[in-house]
Amino acid sequence: MGSWQDGRRPLTLAILAMGGEGGGVLSDWIVELARSKGWLAQNTSVAGVAQRTGATVYYVELFPPHLLPTATAESTTDGTHLVRRDEPVMSLFPTPGEVDVVIASELMEAGRSIQRGFVTPDRTTLIASTNRVYSMTERITPGDGRVDSALILDGAQAASKVFVGADFMEIAVAERSVISSALFGALCATGALPFERSDFEEQIRAFGKGVEPGLRTFARAFDVAKAAIDGPAATAYTEEGSGRAPVPVSIGRRPETPEEARSRKDAELVARAIAEPTSLVGPALSSYAGQVTDTVPAPARAMALLGVQRTAIYQSTSYADLYLQRVARVVAVDPDRDGAAALSTEAARGIALWMCYQDTIHVALQKTRLGRLERTRAEARAEQGQLTSVREYLHPQLEEVTDTMPAGLGRVLRRSRLFGALVDRIAGRGMVVNTTSFWGYTTLSLLARLRPMRPRTLRFRHEQALIDTWLDRIVATVPVDADLATEMARAQRVIKGYGETHAHGMESFRAINGAAQRLAGQPDAAPTVARLIEAALADEHWTAFDAALLSKGLPDRLALQATEVLQPTTVT
Repeated sequence: MGSWQDGRRPLTLAILAMGGEGGGVLSDWIVELARSKGWLAQNTSVAGVAQRTGATVYYVELFPPHLLPTATAESTTDGTHLVRRDEPVMSLFPTPGEVDVVIASELMEAGRSIQRGFVTPDRTTLIASTNRVYSMTERITPGDGRVDSALILDGAQAASKVFVGADFMEIAVAERSVISSALFGALCATGALPFERSDFEEQIRAFGKGVEPGLRTFARAFDVAKAAIDGPAATAYTEEGSGRAPVPVSIGRRPETPEEARSRKDAELVARAIAEPTSLVGPALSSYAGQVTDTVPAPARAMALLGVQRTAIYQSTSYADLYLQRVARVVAVDPDRDGAAALSTEAARGIALWMCYQDTIHVALQKTRLGRLERTRAEARAEQGQLTSVREYLHPQLEEVTDTMPAGLGRVLRRSRLFGALVDRIAGRGMVVNTTSFWGYTTLSLLARLRPMRPRTLRFRHEQALIDTWLDRIVATVPVDADLATEMARAQRVIKGYGETHAHGMESFRAINGAAQRLAGQPDAAPTVARLIEAALADEHWTAFDAALLSKGLPDRLALQATEVLQPTTVT
């Protein structure tokens, strides 16, 4: 089949977007633009599983006017006449291998377009926003379940004739517009449609909504896409024996993946901690900068300074002092403190995260912070004078209620059937709290103000005992196997959240520590524990974790939990 330029097929575009992102508006703009120039155009859509956030494919076909056939009568041998149509028959959905332009509003949508065969290296211009909206599978994975963005970007470059990738969502948000305007600007920059820039802009004006922000977004996206297209050239797609010459592919520098961005930011933090340590903690905690510089190895200073800031905000400067005392215990036995100091770094990270555990006081504080409410209004695009309503869906359990009480009272009420029945009656089916109402905000605000009383609570004393026992275990393991001790410090990653999520993580954590005790002294102890940590984070049903235990000949998870002595028997 030929190209649209020789009159044998239309120009085809596929737009992959999620519901609510304006994919339909974008396809309408393209159609109206083409029709304004005398082209024949039509668009269709195949909706996803949901009207909003469900993936939708919009398909557009355009036919230039000078290639439209003229209706004529043709004679046949039997004397009848066939009349040629004056309009071509257009398809309602894209055909793999026959799409000229693919536009994806999110990086995973670009990956899906490649998977479906819409993107080909001999034909397709691929425009993709590199932002991510994580799928449900990625979100429910206990660890980092995200798909590697670098793999999708590499695939996009290899699969397309021209690839333009940038965070067009960020551009749209910065200009208080929608991503459809940004993608429209990128489409214009590619030259895939033979229309002037002013023609594109006129469609935004004709739309009549958000014109000025839309035009600003269009212009910024145009410039970004143009810079990518004018970047270094590469060569791709050859077919042996086809007689086709290599196709020049114009691509810009590959957009930075979230993983690469995180590594770059970590390196910047380490450099700042060495050059300007006070910049990581602020003036109120500046005295701690010198203390960390004097006592903590350089590679671990950034993590320690962030830990100081986190613990001070979470509770108090006295709590930050306790944090540094705990870090110092590990630093003192780190055999590589003059080198990479991996043990010190992981301990500084894990201690800070564990000391700042999620309790009801902390959750209440997070939900009533002014910054959160302002962020909510911004995300909802509430204008000045407009009211917003934020509803929190809470499901406190008996343990969470008693954990917030003084230790003695909490232990007594946790054993009380009457109190347990009362809690179940009030919150057993969940609670809805409107944090933008007077009573809702006041209730959570009062709960957040219990922070000075936190050290007296049952949960606080329990967690501190656990932390100290964990550190004792790490310090004792260093002379036997420093690498194993480092993995034991990393194992804190599996403890997260609150309620059932926290309980699940603690079960995994105790099983990992039980396995570490049995493996101590074996040459593969550290790699085995590292695999157990990743397996524990892989799914919430312990499928991968149990399989990893079995492969190493270790006891089952329940047996390891039963023999693990990390859990203190009493809390004073």
